[in-house]
Formats: sequence, structure tokens, C-alpha cells
Amino acid sequence: MNDDGIAGHPVIAVIGGGMAGLAAAWQLSQDLGAGPGKGPQIVVLEAGTRVGGKVRAAEFCGRTVDLAADAFLARRPEATQLCTDLGLDDALVAPGATGAALWVRGRLRMMPDGLNLGVPTRWWPLSRAGILSPVGAARAAADLVRPHRADPRSTGDRAVGAVVGARLGRQVVERLVDPLVGGIHAGGVDDLSAQATFPPLLAADRMSGSLMRRLRLPPPSTGPSTAPIFWSLDGSTSRLPAELADALVARGVAVHTGVTVEALDRAPGRTSGNDPSRGTWQLTMSGDSASVPGATGPSESSRTLAVDGVVLAVPADQASPLLAHHSPRASSILGDIRHSSVSVVTLSIPEDAIRSELVGTGFLVPRTSPVGGRSALVTGCTYLTRKWPGLARSGDELIRLSVGRYGDDRPKTMDDDELTEAAFGELTRILDIGGPPRASLVTRWDGSFPQYQPGHPERIDRVEAAVAELPGLAVAGSAYRGVGIPAVIGTGRAAAKAVLQSLDGVRRTTPA
Repeated sequence: MNDDGIAGHPVIAVIGGGMAGLAAAWQLSQDLGAGPGKGPQIVVLEAGTRVGGKVRAAEFCGRTVDLAADAFLARRPEATQLCTDLGLDDALVAPGATGAALWVRGRLRMMPDGLNLGVPTRWWPLSRAGILSPVGAARAAADLVRPHRADPRSTGDRAVGAVVGARLGRQVVERLVDPLVGGIHAGGVDDLSAQATFPPLLAADRMSGSLMRRLRLPPPSTGPSTAPIFWSLDGSTSRLPAELADALVARGVAVHTGVTVEALDRAPGRTSGNDPSRGTWQLTMSGDSASVPGATGPSESSRTLAVDGVVLAVPADQASPLLAHHSPRASSILGDIRHSSVSVVTLSIPEDAIRSELVGTGFLVPRTSPVGGRSALVTGCTYLTRKWPGLARSGDELIRLSVGRYGDDRPKTMDDDELTEAAFGELTRILDIGGPPRASLVTRWDGSFPQYQPGHPERIDRVEAAVAELPGLAVAGSAYRGVGIPAVIGTGRAAAKAVLQSLDGVRRTTPA
């Protein structure tokens, strides 16, 4: 790096090549006007063998199937805007089926109309769905007739389950809200922050009147122009990070896999810009670090890299030790975030072996709904070839099962064959399948889902405030402001902007 530092040719490292890190690099390349042969240098360092994080796909039975997130919310702009930036608007694909079921009271029952993240907003469809008992339906109806007065003293965060349970009863919590909200986060709504996972719920609870009416969404438009709720990309959602990585390389961004950042230190004796208190950061790297531009060191597998700015886009349990010497407060908060593990079992099943009709996109299994007299291992099921018709082939159905949530460690005690057998056994009971699967694939996402416990947003505010005191450094990822693809992209872009804002003297240009 040149001695004139920030005022000359800044080097910014993005640690982590998941969606947050790639989005941060994209934002940096836009704001710095990066390109082949230009001064500012952006380096993405990913410890794994591939970029994209949990947005990943694999070849299975001659088709490309997503192994985690297979879509992103259309109403949030971050992912769709990124697709526009990459010229992928024409590649956006909507699901080919709508609606989903719940395994409740011994059978599959379609979710009623009028749900807002599992919270019913209309009583009549709820009462006819058969999901609640007569007593449970009557308890929910009380919300419509029993006055609820706003409490101006009500402040602070609460668990989703506590809010919904107090207003609509425990059956609504256990049979509707927990499978949806809890399923998104691989946790339980009795331990999930309403402010972090469902802010409108907390806002509605603080108002007078019916919670159901307060959360009622405007009716969707009708006709062919109706916008989809979710998007994927032609081929697979994993195409997004792949296209993004290629576009970054075309802009001159160095993207390196197989490089682990072991330590993050302030480089001694270095200054940046006109502020002598702002020294560069020094990264200590292991793995395939020899090819990283600007890396120095005596060993091919252990090198250092001096940079002006850092976007730390790794999971909380990896960010915590890297920040320990620089911001003990941020490090401690991140280290205390709990995580859950999820496994995905993808199956190819002969279509004539499935005796039940496959309706909608799949089903969810509440934790209170046993399968075969035992607590269910499966939390959700996606009919892949119904949801994404491009995967359909004559003779088989591709079905994906999600297994595991916070507090359920049974999948960890099973090898892949045992997990497949147990999960398929439950699926057989639910869908009445008469024969074994033709093929299976198990993907394990260990410790990959941060649990947003009550008070999470306030704790993240403290983390970001503490990190902001460190010049040229910001954090991003699913541990902060949302676990979905759009939210994670948003944290990456915000972190990139924060790094640039903290670096005085960076020359910013607008790309042509």
C-alpha cells in the first residue's frame, strides 16, 4: 500500500464472502469507483471454498436445487435492487404454487386466509380452518369483542409469544405463529424478540382495539399484475451470489476463498490521512493467503495484510474474538448471541408412491404436533417441484425437509443415513408414501441461525455504537438486523457506507 494511505490508494478488506460481505464489496466498488487498473483496492477474504454463505445449491438428480434459502422477499428492496444492478430483472422467477399447510390435530390443514406472519387478522377463515379447537377459536375471537386499551407506559421489547398469547391465546401461538416466525429463525417465539422479528406486532399491541384488526393487511390487487410475495432466479437462488462475485471480479475486486483471518490488529507505526490517531488495520491470515494482493510474511500459509478499512461480515461467534482487544463491549455482546442448527434433507420420491395430494408449496409442523406419537423432528417440508416448476421431471417429486430448531439437538446425534431415515419416516406418515426415496442429500447448517432474543435490537445498537468508535471498521451479517437475504444485503451495504464515512479523505467517484 502506498504511504499516502487513504488519500492515495485505499485498501479495504471485506472479511467474509457470504451475502453480507459480497453486498458490502459491491457497495464499496460503487462508491469508490473501483475498476480494473484503478487506485482503490477491495479484497474479499472468505475462509470457505466458495462464496455465498447459506445461499447455496447443489446438483441433485440432474437438477440444481437450493440447499437453504430458495427465495427472497419481494417487498423488501435490497435483493431486487441488487438483481437490477446485476441486470437480472429478466431472470426473476416467482413460485409456481401458493399456500401452505400445517400438520395439526393429526392431519394437514391449509393455512387460512388473512394471516400476517401467522397472526390471524380475520376470525371467520380461522374458525373454519380446523387448526384451532373450538375453545382456541373462541379465545381468539375475544380479541374482537373485548376492549383493549393502549398503555402509554408500555415500552421496551417483548417476546413474540408473550404478545400474541396475551391477546389471542396459546393455541394461536403454538399452532400458527411459532411454526411461521419460529420456523424462519429456527427458534421458538417464546424466546424471540418482537421488535427484531415482527415490529408491527409490537406497535399494534401498544394501540387500543383489536390486535387482529390492527395487523390486517390491505387486500392484494387482483388480476395478472398481482406482484409475487417471493422471488427466486431462473436456475436457482444461488445464482445471485455467483453473478455478484463475477461482477465484483469484473470491477477489479479481488475475491479470495480458502483464506481465514485469524487476527485483526492495529498496524503499528502506520497512519491514514491527516489524522495520526487513525492507523491502518493489519490482518493475520492463514490458508491460501499467498495470492492475496499486498500480503506479506515468511510463510505461504501465514501472512499479513495492511488495510485502511475493514468490513467484518462473519458470524457473530467469529466476529467476537476478532473484536475482543479493540471493543470488549461489542465482543461480549456478540459472543452471547445464541445460535441454532438446521439440517436439510432433500429427497427424490417416485410420484406414484405418494398417495396424498400435494397442495400448495408444502407444510409446517408445529412443535406441539406429534408425528407417530412422538415429538416431530421435521419442522417444515417444501414440495420443490410444485413450488418451482422448472425442477419438475416426469416420474418423481423432489421434496425438501427442514429438520432441527433451537433446543432440539437430536439431529446432531444422527449420521446422515439415520437422519434421512427418521425424517422420511415422519414424511411417510404425513403424506402416506408407499416406498423408499430414490435418492437423498443431507446438508447441515450447524450454528447458522442467530437467535434474536428480547432486547436484541438494543444490544445491536450498542454493538454498532461501540464498533463505530473504531475508525474504518464496521460489522455486517445475519446476526444484526435480519436473517433473510434482503436484510443481510442491507447490513452489508450499510457497513460499507459506514467504513467509507469514517475514513477521512477517501476520494469518491461516481461510476459511469
